[in-house]
Amino acid sequence: IAESYDLLKEIGGMDNGSLAKIFSRYNEGALNSYLIEITSIVLKEKDPESGNYLVDMILDQAGQKGTGQWTSQNALELGESAPTISAAVDARNLSAKKSERLEAEKIFATKRRAAAFRGKIAAAVEKALYLSKLSLYSQGMSLLRRASGEYNYNLSLPELARIWKGGCIIRSALLDVIRRSFVSNPGLKNLLLAPQVAGVIKKNQQVWRLLLQAAIARGIPCPAHLSALSYFDGYRKGRLPANLIQAQRDYFGAHTFERIDRPGSFHHRWSGEPEGKKKN
Repeated sequence: IAESYDLLKEIGGMDNGSLAKIFSRYNEGALNSYLIEITSIVLKEKDPESGNYLVDMILDQAGQKGTGQWTSQNALELGESAPTISAAVDARNLSAKKSERLEAEKIFATKRRAAAFRGKIAAAVEKALYLSKLSLYSQGMSLLRRASGEYNYNLSLPELARIWKGGCIIRSALLDVIRRSFVSNPGLKNLLLAPQVAGVIKKNQQVWRLLLQAAIARGIPCPAHLSALSYFDGYRKGRLPANLIQAQRDYFGAHTFERIDRPGSFHHRWSGEPEGKKKN
């Protein structure tokens, strides 16, 4: 959400009053959620001391209690991909380096470019934010499924979505979509495979990509959005370059690899490999 706010400011050139109205409108649609709701409230709040918008008077260093860090650590331990959660933690860590960022800004200042999307930036951000949230929830639900099996939690993913909808900071209309997806298909391996979710992404992914291309071209950091898109692209690609990684691992450490034409684990005597190299 914070990255979306920044995209609207930097690309759309919007002030806080306009931003508050946009997030209020977002809250009336598919993005309806507690955090979107309070964002619209926070953006229009005035500082009683200076008279400026309060959000502009707040130091841009994000705190954290450790929840995201623990989630990322657990995802790594379970071998489950959760890059958007990790990206959010990394972004908070980077925000803490305020003095270094100010120094770097003087060296690498980016020239502002003309606004893109010709007045359609609010709609573009709305679609991109929704798709990034779908990707994020796909990561989170996959992690919960894996953890449930590993630790014998016996979690019901539809029930979790129902409980969260009842009242917590991640309360959102999207949880209804998640609940319906897992109710209709209890064996659903990943939320991205649910027909309703897949349909929305196929319809809007081009806007998602174009907006993030515009952000990159203007030097606007949006690691969470980008990691959400990369997760989606990695998940939807039938063949990834991990074959090269496995070849490298076999070369330097004899870690073996699997083949596409027959089962089993294999080690190859690579050309250029030292003759006396010890094999495990």
